Amino acid sequence: MKKKSKHRLSVILSTILASTLVLSGCGNSGSETGASKNAGNGQTDKQVTVKYYNWDNEAQQAGTDAMLQEFMDQNPNIKVEHVVLVPGDSVEMLKKLDFLISSGEAIDVIQFPSLGGVLERATRGALAPLNEFYEQESLVPEDEYFVNAKVDDKYYGMQYTKSMNYVMLNKDALNEAGLEVPKFGWTWDDYREYSKKLTKGEGVDKRYGSYFHTWELYMNAPAQTMMKDPFVYEDGTTILSDPTYKYFFQLRKDMEETDKSAKPYSDVLAAKLNYRTEFFNEEAAMILTGNFTIADPGNTEQYPHDFKTAFAPVPVPPAGWEPKEYEGKYFTSGSMLAMGANSANKEASFKLMRFMTTADSDNRLEFSGYKKANNEELLTKLVAGKEDKYDMDSLKYTLFSDDIQYLDAAKVMMTATSELTKIIDDGFAKFMLSNEPIDEVQKWMVDEATKIINEKGLVK
Repeated sequence: MKKKSKHRLSVILSTILASTLVLSGCGNSGSETGASKNAGNGQTDKQVTVKYYNWDNEAQQAGTDAMLQEFMDQNPNIKVEHVVLVPGDSVEMLKKLDFLISSGEAIDVIQFPSLGGVLERATRGALAPLNEFYEQESLVPEDEYFVNAKVDDKYYGMQYTKSMNYVMLNKDALNEAGLEVPKFGWTWDDYREYSKKLTKGEGVDKRYGSYFHTWELYMNAPAQTMMKDPFVYEDGTTILSDPTYKYFFQLRKDMEETDKSAKPYSDVLAAKLNYRTEFFNEEAAMILTGNFTIADPGNTEQYPHDFKTAFAPVPVPPAGWEPKEYEGKYFTSGSMLAMGANSANKEASFKLMRFMTTADSDNRLEFSGYKKANNEELLTKLVAGKEDKYDMDSLKYTLFSDDIQYLDAAKVMMTATSELTKIIDDGFAKFMLSNEPIDEVQKWMVDEATKIINEKGLVK
């Protein structure tokens, strides 16, 4: 019988306690870089107060507050006030942040959910460039972080967390079907075959081979996971013209209608399903997701289940359907820290930003975007005592194998991401729900995206 997870306050509190064990091991050099080496000219006897803005939920806030306290213990002349603008909602948080900026409030340090959020506000003049602070400390940003927010040779953001995608698989179901855990190089055609073989049962007891959620990640996974920017090519034209859109849209429809190995998109929309519970309740045997779910297989209180979870790299597009500018590497990003243009405490703010992005702390909750971090040590802390719920070999391979390479930051980016995301959503719905021909849908998407690009411009 499938077990249904229940969200209770006691479970959330247990998650908070477990999360504080997570370590982002950057080594002693990382700690020194964040805590002492970068004091710069901001070391004064006068105490200053720096405000740190983000969208933490209850569990995340515990870890953030603990890290901020570490910083204050090491820097008694700097007091940090943690301002949670909208708990657990990064979209609404950005709206509230923009209101504060427009009203003239002095903003010190902001955590942004993505690179695009930094670039959009940097082009408005709302953020302070970091070049002079990097130069004071003889730091080369590209040597420090995987991704850097840069506009016209000016740096505006430090990568705080590192995000990557992978596929979670029900290892017991794989064993039952006689399937191996995939390695790098398996294709989306292979994924489709796995999904068919992992599908089992009928009606309410059916286990689909795969589950696709409602986000654009699941509408064209190759473009979203293996391109430097999911919206534009390096020449500034829209990526919505890419052949992977025709391939993946059709793949999704075939898996739903022909193979019946993926839950129908219409059902996903109507039921407002939770992708985590679809997997852990054994409604689906595979799901494309990201490293923010690493702790979930071990969290059997919130997600009761008996099976072991395996991990695999994101499938690559099959021969003949590779995206333009394809390099065979994966996109990586993460949340970013930036400094408000009107901050009155820029030296102290920079010092805080460096600490938060590089410090060796037991309270770090996610993989670090700092290149010198020891994320393998973080993983060990994260799964400690729960290893029996993981296929550890496949997890370590997927996260740390030399087979897995990551793309450099894009040289050209689009800031109007919400408008382009809506075009992708609408185009996918036209094809999946209204059965409009793929060629007509793609032409409409390209035309609409081109209008937005011409109107909004690009960041170079």
